Amino acid sequence: MTRSKVVFGLLLTLFGSSAAPAQVSIDVAKITCNQFNLFKITNPKNIALWVSGYYNAKRNNTIIDPQALEQNTVKVSRYCSMNPEMPVMQAVEAVEATLGNGK
Repeated sequence: MTRSKVVFGLLLTLFGSSAAPAQVSIDVAKITCNQFNLFKITNPKNIALWVSGYYNAKRNNTIIDPQALEQNTVKVSRYCSMNPEMPVMQAVEAVEATLGNGK
């Protein structure tokens, strides 16, 4: 093996492994409806899952209803379309209040 290949291999080992993607933290309370609906943070379904888990944990509810989750995600998305600057968590609370499910 030539010296240049050994040096290249050593450099690749030293610097190649440090090129891992950076971790990103997101404050869900700051995600706006616009960001939610336009996939600016992630797929809205990912956010909806997190928010659902958050509110269900507050209620000590361990049951998930995938069909209801999908329907509620659509309702929040529609509400967000009319209130693009509102934080999505506030939109969830507003939708729950209109359904009589607010707790």
